[in-house]
Amino acid sequence: MRIFKKTFQLGKKKNIPDGLWSKCPSCSHLIFNKILQENLKVCPKCDYHFLITCWERIALLVEPDSFEEFCKNFESLDPLNFSNPKSYKSKLKKATESTGLKSAAVIGAAKIGDKNIALGVTDSRFIMGSMGAVLGEKIAYLAEYALKTRRPLIIVSGSGGGARMYEGLFSLMQMAKTSGALARLKEENIPFISVLTNPTMAGVLASFAGLGDVTVAEPKALIGFTGPRVIKQTIKQDLPKGFQTSEFNLDHGLIDIVSHRKDLKSTVANLIGYLIPAGEKCKEDDSVVSLEISNDSNSQEDRVQWTP
Repeated sequence: MRIFKKTFQLGKKKNIPDGLWSKCPSCSHLIFNKILQENLKVCPKCDYHFLITCWERIALLVEPDSFEEFCKNFESLDPLNFSNPKSYKSKLKKATESTGLKSAAVIGAAKIGDKNIALGVTDSRFIMGSMGAVLGEKIAYLAEYALKTRRPLIIVSGSGGGARMYEGLFSLMQMAKTSGALARLKEENIPFISVLTNPTMAGVLASFAGLGDVTVAEPKALIGFTGPRVIKQTIKQDLPKGFQTSEFNLDHGLIDIVSHRKDLKSTVANLIGYLIPAGEKCKEDDSVVSLEISNDSNSQEDRVQWTP
């Protein structure tokens, strides 16, 4: 005998808007995006640090409305007319459309607390943050600005692509150019703090990113010259646990500090206080030094001139 009768009415499936949840690449935990944003894009379960954009990085590090961008119209050319399998010009166009950037680096002047700084940030969304002529020119320009104004230099690297093969030697020479510019800072005792984020690899690490007076890294960031998969295939051996992570590099002396994203601003501010010699001050008046930038579209690189 049938006692209960239950009728199910099938209705339309409710549409759940896209973009409400993110899956952690490390622990596969599903995170509500609002919670992820409030937690500075760090997984609340396993502490995995998600990639963030250059603008999010700047907002995280410096005082509100203090960032003044330099060289924002610098764009890469195509010196080799690279076209296999896809043209370099098409890659640049796609990267610009998807990121809103014209190059893989954003540079400028800013403040951390009451300290004036020169700040550069590379963005891995733009062709993996790889180093071409424009990125190298921007970093060298920023180092010259720090030298002239005696501001501490902070560069946040998130470049997984190394030197950009589409530009050949024009790209490789940026390793020497950026390293030379940073050497002049060292001669004048102007501090350079290098912040490494996931991923920082190859030519970027082997040049400006690896030359900090103090090198700071976010937790579990991949930091090395060649990726672990390639190394394993080459030497035919299993690699140590945690190989090329921030913590591994800290244990082996490549970096000095591993800092959680929420502590990064205070860490950098404290380091600036430690590294600036007693009585040393930045030039507070930006009118002391004016910049003249020649945007000659026929030259491979925009040239920088200093006018007292």
